[in-house]
Amino acid sequence: MPARPHVSASMYKRMPSRDGTNSVDLEDDSEFLQDDMVQEYSDPPSKHSLPHVLVASIVSFLFGYHLGVVNEPLESISHDLGFNGDSLAEGLVVSTCLGGAFIGSLFSGWIADEFGRRRTFQLCALPMVIGAACSATTNNLAGMLLGRFIVGIGLGIGPPVASLYITEVSPPSVRGTYGSFIQISTCLGLLGALLIGIPVKSIPGWWRICFWLSTIPATVLALAMIFCAESPHWLYKRGRNTEAEVEFQKLLGPANVRSAMAELLNSDRGDENDTVSISDLIYGRHFRVVFIGSTLFALQQLSGINAIFYFSSTVFRSAGVSSNLANAFVGIVNLFGSFIALLLMDKLGRKILLLWSFFGMAVSTVFQVIAAGLSSTTSGVLYLSVGGMLMFVFSFAIGVGPVPGLLLSEIFPSRIRAKAMAFCMSVHWVFNFMVGLLFLRLLELMGAQLLYAMLGTFCLVGVAFVKRNVMETKGKTLQEIEIALLPQE
Repeated sequence: MPARPHVSASMYKRMPSRDGTNSVDLEDDSEFLQDDMVQEYSDPPSKHSLPHVLVASIVSFLFGYHLGVVNEPLESISHDLGFNGDSLAEGLVVSTCLGGAFIGSLFSGWIADEFGRRRTFQLCALPMVIGAACSATTNNLAGMLLGRFIVGIGLGIGPPVASLYITEVSPPSVRGTYGSFIQISTCLGLLGALLIGIPVKSIPGWWRICFWLSTIPATVLALAMIFCAESPHWLYKRGRNTEAEVEFQKLLGPANVRSAMAELLNSDRGDENDTVSISDLIYGRHFRVVFIGSTLFALQQLSGINAIFYFSSTVFRSAGVSSNLANAFVGIVNLFGSFIALLLMDKLGRKILLLWSFFGMAVSTVFQVIAAGLSSTTSGVLYLSVGGMLMFVFSFAIGVGPVPGLLLSEIFPSRIRAKAMAFCMSVHWVFNFMVGLLFLRLLELMGAQLLYAMLGTFCLVGVAFVKRNVMETKGKTLQEIEIALLPQE
């Protein structure tokens, strides 16, 4: 697809900002800026943008923590709140958070575009604090469900914003590495929930402490964001060029501000008053990239990863390994794979990691199918089951886990980035809920062998889809990616 011609910098002369100040007179510097447009700015030291990325990653830590915080304490919670033995109530305590996350994700893009990325982080921290406090202090099931739902709203708002914020504030050369922090933080959150939940059976009421502790990182997130940079891309889209330059200086260092602003001038800012409707995302000019994003998230969940996490305890127990040790094994392998992704994301690229990740997950399901077809007394069956499961988790962690959130925030044009991320995350939550709801029922109806074969087929579909539809974004600026994917008018 032919690239769109460069836009002259002089057309943006003194664009008024929302706060009444004038941005830099770009016409005076147009020659300098146009020269910079054909040059790559030097890679800034990571010390400039890294602190801002680390603060944003707290959202992902909270995401992992709240998904895992009720797993170990669920029996104690049900006993203390009077619904012990009610499997439906126990399932609601786990899944109500997903319902809240779906609602939050629907509004995430609008909030991020209306109030900015930094303020949205602070807003998503609020329901996490209120909901956790509600769950920690309740004496009945209704209070627990209300708290979990409120927390879920914050979880739905936060992760899409974290992905696009990290993408927008990171230099191209390390954007993949920084994007991997999201998956690593999620793994650390899951492990943290597991470790904090260990004393729950020996200390009465410890599950309340587990909820209270989650308010600490949420509060840190809200306060630390006061000192973090706002996304220059969002400021520029709002016509606040002067502020965008100030934030670029915080993120990239003074030497790279002009080059970074030149790249923004060379992008399609669009009319800041334009509104993005659902029709624009579903069947408008941006249908292709939204379709790619939604399908990647759907295939991520249809691979069965969350069901595999849930079912891992059963497989390990059949091998004579305790459920706590099983969860620790899965968590450690997941974290190890995430670190591998961090090292390879900006070296091998996003597409190659996705391809090998889906393929590795497909191969691991073959081990599971073979194990399910053999007698449980056959030597090596348990090794196939456990080894296949750990290989599945590792393969997921190096690509299918961390890449989609980063890749989508890269390929979506600036005008639709926040809302398109929110739309795709809502697809993620729908399929997440469906897989969690139907997995055990399908296992009962189909049997383990056929179910694993179906999951492996979805992974192979993922390989074919990525190979055909996903472009490599490694090392490219957001403006270069946008031009490459720009639909023809």
